[in-house]
Order: sequence, then C-alpha cells, then structure tokens
Amino acid sequence: MSIRVTQGMMSMQTLSNLNRNNSVRSDLANQASTGRKINKPSDDPVGVTYSLRYRAELASNEQFQTNADAAVSWLDFTDTTMQQATNVMKRMKELTIQGSNGTLPQSGRDAIKLEIQQLKEQMGNIGNAQIRGKYIFNGQNYDKVPYELSGTVTSFSQIDTDDGSVKYAIGDQSTFQVNTPGSDFFGKSTDTDNVFKVMDDLIAALASGDTSKVAAQTANMDSRTNKMQSALSEVGARTNRVELVQARLGDRNLNLTTLQSKVEDADIAEVLIKSTTAQTIYEAALKSSAQILQPSLMDFMR
Repeated sequence: MSIRVTQGMMSMQTLSNLNRNNSVRSDLANQASTGRKINKPSDDPVGVTYSLRYRAELASNEQFQTNADAAVSWLDFTDTTMQQATNVMKRMKELTIQGSNGTLPQSGRDAIKLEIQQLKEQMGNIGNAQIRGKYIFNGQNYDKVPYELSGTVTSFSQIDTDDGSVKYAIGDQSTFQVNTPGSDFFGKSTDTDNVFKVMDDLIAALASGDTSKVAAQTANMDSRTNKMQSALSEVGARTNRVELVQARLGDRNLNLTTLQSKVEDADIAEVLIKSTTAQTIYEAALKSSAQILQPSLMDFMR
C-alpha cells in the first residue's frame, strides 16, 4: 500500500528540521558568546546541581579566607604591640638597675622616676591598642577601653580586663582564637608582678630614695617579662597555624574553581568549530529546502 506524501507534509517536515538545526546553531552561538555551556537549567539539569553546590562551597571558602586574613592582621598587630611592651620592660629594667645604685644622687633618681612615669603612660597606651576600632586586650568587650581611670579606679594595676575569647571561623567546624587578654599579658590586679603595680612601686621607691625597694622590683620585672615573652611566643605559634590554614584554603579555592569550570565553562575552540559546522548545515538546509519546495499549480490541485 503506497503512502501519499503531500506538499503540506513535506513543508512541515522541512520546517521542523530547519527549526531543529537553527536551535542547535543558536545554542552553540550562545555558548560561544558567553563562554559557558550552561546558560539555563535546561541545558544540563545534572550539571546545574553540581554547579550550585560548587558555588556554595566557593562562597563559604572565600568567607573563611576573609576570616583567616582578618585573623592574621589581628595577630600581626598584636605581635607588634607586644614587642613594643617588651621594649618598655627592657628600658625599665635598665633604669631600675641605675636607680638601685647607692652612689646615685637623689636628683638622678628623680630623673629616672620621671622617665618611669613616661614609660607607664606608654604602657597604658599599648594596653589600649586597637585595630579596626577593636581593643585587642579587652577580650569580647573589644568595643570598650580596657585601661581607663575613673573615680573608683585610680591606677591601671586595679584593672582586670575581660578574658573572653575572640574567635574567627576558619573552617566548616573550626574556630580560631586570636586575642590575648590584657590581664594575661600585663598581669591581673592580684598579681605581684602586675606591670603597672611594679611601675607604681618603683616610682614610689625612687621618690623615697629607698634603693633596696628599687632593687627588689627587678625580680618582679623579670617574672612579668618572661610571661610577656611566653604570650608573644603563643601569638607567633597562632600566626603560623593561620598561615597554614590560609595556604589550605587557597588550594581548596583553586580546586573548587577548577571543578566549577569543568561543569560550567565551554571549550571555546570546540564550540566555535561546532558553531561553524551548524551554521554551514543550516545554510545548506535552507538552500536545499528552497529548491525542493517549489510548489506548482498541480501541487495545490492534488
């Protein structure tokens, strides 16, 4: 039994093939212009799922990198500030040794006392150091001045800073402490080697000319200096760890970017070749269709 193929059937089939070729050509042209093989979810539903996952992980990883950078900035500033404090302690010990010399006249001790008072003021400024508006030695109360005198607080040695931890999230389940409480570094109000108490006692001893009391402060200075050095070493260890985390996050960012690129990005050279081929096929189809579909009066009479 023969099947009758009408002009309308031929036209419909030809138009369907032309539309399909044109759609392929359009998709390839779109990929070539955007550089992406996924421009809408229907292009690759499975690929879109992976793409969204990689994007979420990249956003999370970039936030961890930002936190790690902020942690390093805080630690570097803390290291510098602590170095300044240890320099003050070194100078104070030199002056203490000079002041404990029994042959030194009282005028010399008075001059040393004045410099110790300046060093005390400098130590207070160090204790109130801040980065990006946050006081680094006041724990979680970093928005408040840690060493500040008032009607009830007449000496820095009476102050105990907040000992809360300031932490940054540097991993999915990893937080990292960056701060050192001022009471741990400068001393608690009950510590005999509290740096401000040592300075107050030293100033009083120099004013009275009591060389034995001046010399007695050397042991407290050494004790506090050792604790400061220990805190400084801990900051260095923390910095090393964060720098390792930064390297790991950088590697993870590269891996995730590579995976995302494999899913989303198009191979431009391959797409251009396919696009040129599709354009050639489409143009050839148009020409051949125009030649084949030339209806005559007899076609309409059938």
